[in-house]
Amino acid sequence: MAMNMQVTPFNIPNLQKRQPQNLNFPNKHSSKPICCSLSSSDMVVSQKLAQQFNPNIPIEKAVTPPSSWYIDPSFFHLELDRVFYRGWQAVGSMEQIKNPGEFFTGRLGDVEFVVCRDDSGNVRAFYNVCRHHASILASGSGQKSCFVCPYHGWTYGLNGNLLKATRISGMRDFNVNDFGLIPIKVATWGPFVLLNFGKEKEEVDNHNVAEEWLGSCTELLSTNGVDSSLSYVCRREYTIECNWKVFCDNYLDGGYHVPYAHKDLASGLNLDSYSTKLFERVSIQSCEGGSEKSKENNDRLGRKAIYAFIYPNFMINRYGPWMDTNLVLPLGPSKCQVVFDYYLEPSLQGDRDFIEKSLQDSEKVQIEDIVLSEGVQKGLQSPAYSVGRYAPKVEQAMHHFHCLLYENLTT
Repeated sequence: MAMNMQVTPFNIPNLQKRQPQNLNFPNKHSSKPICCSLSSSDMVVSQKLAQQFNPNIPIEKAVTPPSSWYIDPSFFHLELDRVFYRGWQAVGSMEQIKNPGEFFTGRLGDVEFVVCRDDSGNVRAFYNVCRHHASILASGSGQKSCFVCPYHGWTYGLNGNLLKATRISGMRDFNVNDFGLIPIKVATWGPFVLLNFGKEKEEVDNHNVAEEWLGSCTELLSTNGVDSSLSYVCRREYTIECNWKVFCDNYLDGGYHVPYAHKDLASGLNLDSYSTKLFERVSIQSCEGGSEKSKENNDRLGRKAIYAFIYPNFMINRYGPWMDTNLVLPLGPSKCQVVFDYYLEPSLQGDRDFIEKSLQDSEKVQIEDIVLSEGVQKGLQSPAYSVGRYAPKVEQAMHHFHCLLYENLTT
């Protein structure tokens, strides 16, 4: 999740016309949108591919985006720039940074980042790159009092300040205050950590972030149990041989595939009750439990399941006593990683048998979806397929997703 991207904080002047310059790499610049390194010809091709989908055609007559959206390398690069490097992106859980000194790292496209909680309890995020010679600074997750570069030992506080620069005697025009880690805008909503790589210098207001990220469905999610009261259980990660959108499309088909691909899951749901609501950047699918046990709310699925898709790549599933999230990370035109985090109502945290059985049931569904998604990717690469159609009664959320993509990719 890899294209050649770069952050350019200054331009080195033409050496033939050089005037005295302050070559310090300032730490005071705003975090501007990352620019795509696509060549102009590739950009033209990618934008032409984007134009092959028409969001103004009603779903009853519309065709899906062409297969090139799912297999073309230059189109993938355009997506990183226009979709993932703009707007708020879910990247992790507050559980990972509960205490001062805790941190986690991640990668989106070619952007390496680190999120931490500093000594004062503030949540911070930075580009995970040493300011000396670009070494990756931190890896994995854990707890630290500072970040020490494994290459030359430059040391940074959890607030991003450069604390120690080794063996710099003789260096001229160097100001330690100009070489702290470059910050990334970070926010939280409920149990989730969000980053924005394209935000300007203004302060982050979590209320405004919720409006930007969730729009008018913020309260709906909160009142349906998507909150910070649940206990964190575990994380599962899957690397899948498919374009990231294939996994999202599968999630957004309104339960269309459930009776065919997930027979055990289907037996616990009343699929006739399946419904979809569309919001600005969110779609919410819901379905009632189909068994007497489900109606008593004492099994894994409970009386009602809610599946919220937050554009472009984050899913929140609330069912019975459980909530799980799916974060789909693009790794290339035909590869993605899906990260599942599981949360549970605190009263059941000690019921190990129930937890283990529930996780096994969930794992079975995930494996079934992986088989489907990888099969679709193979089909998209076939010359026999170009575009498909939507089932209007159930695939509204998928069409909504494609329209949002078109808007990002063409503006």
